[in-house]
Amino acid sequence: MSIETDTAADIDGDHVEALATEFGEAIAELPVYQRFNETKDAVENHDEAQEAIQEFEQIREEFMLARQTGNASQEDLRKVQQKQEELHDIPVMSDYLEAQNELELRLQELNEIVSEELAVDFGQKAGGCCED
Repeated sequence: MSIETDTAADIDGDHVEALATEFGEAIAELPVYQRFNETKDAVENHDEAQEAIQEFEQIREEFMLARQTGNASQEDLRKVQQKQEELHDIPVMSDYLEAQNELELRLQELNEIVSEELAVDFGQKAGGCCED
């Protein structure tokens, strides 16, 4: 490879990186992203929500362990579901989940636009996850 080609490739690479940075910054400025961050902060600073999250995570972890050992019952599953419903019923948590869903939908739309140009699922490939 010649020096000229290497320099051109670096410039093109730098340009693509700059565009990617601008894309990320533009996403961060979207109202849907800002709402997501606001609701996330509200959940993180809400004592009742944090306590409910900890309780739910503990019960879910216990259920997963029981399921792995073959000792999980329908009652255990109902208990996990009940705690999850209680968690989701907290207003700041339901606001957060709604904002998260809206953000995920918007990011999926953007992923489809980028993927169309690349002829691959950009979000999936960018995530680095392997497919079977």
